Amino acid sequence: MNAAAGANVKELRMSVRTSPKKTSPTTKVTGPASYLPSIEKKYGKPIAEWKKLIRSHYPAKHMEIVNRLKAEHGMGHGHANALVGHTLAEDAE
Repeated sequence: MNAAAGANVKELRMSVRTSPKKTSPTTKVTGPASYLPSIEKKYGKPIAEWKKLIRSHYPAKHMEIVNRLKAEHGMGHGHANALVGHTLAEDAE
């Protein structure tokens, strides 16, 4: 390797080390909200309808509502739990 090529490699390494960290323009959704798109797709109702249904069962407790969604609508435990948790958290704000 000649001196010019060696200098280019060294500059390249330094530019890689000192370049700013790239961040994504979108923020990844986490927690119960991450389930919402798949709930809409799988069960065919918009999230607003599910939330309205959940709120109609108030003042029932979290697990009582989860069990109703599972029994009456065939919803899986994870989806029901995420949807109820998300709705209750939203209403607590």
